[in-house]
Amino acid sequence: MTPDARQRARRGEGDRLRGEILAAAEELLIETADESAVSIRAIADRVGVTAPSIYRHFADKDTLLFHVINNVFGELDAELEQAAAGAADPIDEVRRKAMAYVEYGLEHPEHYRLLFMCKNERKKEMDLDGPAVAASTAFNHLMETAARILAVAGPDAGGPDPYAFTCAIWAGVHGITSLRISMPLFPWPNVDEQVDLLVGVWRDALCPVARGAGAS
Repeated sequence: MTPDARQRARRGEGDRLRGEILAAAEELLIETADESAVSIRAIADRVGVTAPSIYRHFADKDTLLFHVINNVFGELDAELEQAAAGAADPIDEVRRKAMAYVEYGLEHPEHYRLLFMCKNERKKEMDLDGPAVAASTAFNHLMETAARILAVAGPDAGGPDPYAFTCAIWAGVHGITSLRISMPLFPWPNVDEQVDLLVGVWRDALCPVARGAGAS
């Protein structure tokens, strides 16, 4: 624990202290990539306060961590939108977003695992596995991309509705991400090869005239 950490977090600072606690938990989660290493004691030491000071703001470690990873939605959305900014067409756009999604999950494995790969009552209480996810900006931006692909396909293509297609896209990229996190020693092919294969199926099924136009 550094002297600066103690000076930043003084008792009685209310919202500022709460922010310091969240920031410390985020740092530890990134540094250790291990939820079990992010204890209340470790967070308190990092901030420069006692454990009871943390419990005044958060009921327990689970609640604290889920407040931290709730910010993942905003960060993930920003990453996906930035990745898709230079897309040549909707197929290229979904490929870029799929790549950014997988890369973000692999760069933040413990965040991703806690948010999308584990059951927890606190997560349910905070609605992090229910309607709030479907209503998130990241999900809606992905659904806009899905709608643009279906528009290219045209009404005669017989494709799914945008919501169903968005869920299929998410399920596909989540499968790549979660398996790589769970089985890091498996001899996986390159991420871009997996994403290309996934996007290629959607492209060929929905937009055969666009075959080869955005899945390089």
